[in-house]
Amino acid sequence: MSDSELFVAHVPGIQYGVLDNLMGYAVRRAQIKMYEKFILALEPWGITPPRFSAMVIVSLNPGLKLTQLAKIMGIARSGAVILVDALEELSYMQRLPAPEDRRAFSLALTDKGKADLIKITQAVQKQDEEVVQGLNSTEQAQLHGLLLKLCGINAG
Repeated sequence: MSDSELFVAHVPGIQYGVLDNLMGYAVRRAQIKMYEKFILALEPWGITPPRFSAMVIVSLNPGLKLTQLAKIMGIARSGAVILVDALEELSYMQRLPAPEDRRAFSLALTDKGKADLIKITQAVQKQDEEVVQGLNSTEQAQLHGLLLKLCGINAG
């Protein structure tokens, strides 16, 4: 992705009207910018934000079922299937027989997935710091706290 292909949050000469005053529109524009930087930083691994989230969640909660992962991530089960299929294709995740239900599968990271997740996490944390470098530490903490509050999560 070249610089000319990157999202421009506010195109000069374009009138945005009420959109400039909407919180959701501002959050969405920021999310697009962050997503682009994430994709560029994680390109060597073929990892997207949902793939990274799934890897982290499964690494900390081995044995999750596909339906559980879908619910945790706020996506449809069919979306979770596509996500896990992609991670299997990358040799990062595997489906194992669930001991308590022969019809279901438990999710687990492969050894490669565990090893690469360490490097991937470091790259994610580095790009996350770069994304907010225009904010001082107090502003970063405030923004994070406010976003968690909007999600209904107690940051305290």
